[in-house]
Amino acid sequence: MSKPYFKRVLLKLSGEALMGEKGYGIDPFTVNYMAEEIKKAYQLGVQIAVVIGGGNIWRGTEAQAQGIERATADYMGMLATVINALALQNALEKQEVDTRVQSAIDMRELAEPYIRRKAIRHLEKGRVVIFAAGTGNPYFTTDTAAALRAIEIGADVILKGTKVDGIYSSDPVKDLRAKKFDILTYMDVIRNSLKVMDSTAITLCMDNNLPIIVFNIRKSDNLKKIILGQKIGSIVLKEVKDDAGIQEEN
Repeated sequence: MSKPYFKRVLLKLSGEALMGEKGYGIDPFTVNYMAEEIKKAYQLGVQIAVVIGGGNIWRGTEAQAQGIERATADYMGMLATVINALALQNALEKQEVDTRVQSAIDMRELAEPYIRRKAIRHLEKGRVVIFAAGTGNPYFTTDTAAALRAIEIGADVILKGTKVDGIYSSDPVKDLRAKKFDILTYMDVIRNSLKVMDSTAITLCMDNNLPIIVFNIRKSDNLKKIILGQKIGSIVLKEVKDDAGIQEEN
C-alpha cells in the first residue's frame, strides 16, 4: 500500500453534498457513498476529521431574508449540522469505521462536547472525528468552523469536497468560459472574490499557512488519490510555486 502524503486532514463537506439528487434532506445512498470514500482514505492510515454544513436542511441566510432573526437562524443551522453528522457517523460505523461526533453545542445524549485534546486523542487512536454545530457561535459559517478546527487539531490541509473539480473564475455550470485554477494564493481568492470559502475562513488559513484543496467529491477515489499525493482539483497556498509538493496523477 502506498504511503499517505498527508498525516492528518480535515474534510469539509457541504450539507448539500448529502442530499444527492434530492432537493432537500438526506439521501441515504449518497451518505453511504461519502462513507465509502472516507473509508478508502481511512484505510491508508491517515487521520481524518470532518466538518459538514447544514444547507440541505436549513439555510440561515434564506431564513433571515424571511424575517427570522440572524442569530436564531444560525443556531437552527447548527442543529441541522448535528443531524448530518449523526447520519454520516451511522454510515461510517456500518462500514466498520470507528467514529466520534463532537458538538460545539452541548447535547451529551447525542454527541461528545467539543474538546480539542480529546479530539486529537481520538484521531491518534484511529477514529474519524466529525465536528458538528459549527463554531457554536452565530455569524460564523461552517467554512470558518472547518478552518478553525483544522488549525486547532494541527491538520496538514483542508480538503473541500464539492460538486465541481476545482476552483473556477466563475460558476462553470452557468459560464462555459469559466477558467479553472490549478494553483493560486489566499490573496488571489480574496482579491477576486472566488467562491472557495468565506473570507473569514480564508484569512484564518492564510494567517496559519494552512493549504486548501478543492476537489470533486462525487468522483470515486478522488479523496484517496489526494491523500496519496496526486494532483486533484485546485490548491490554495501562501505563494504559488512551480512545484507545490503535489505530484501529477499517473
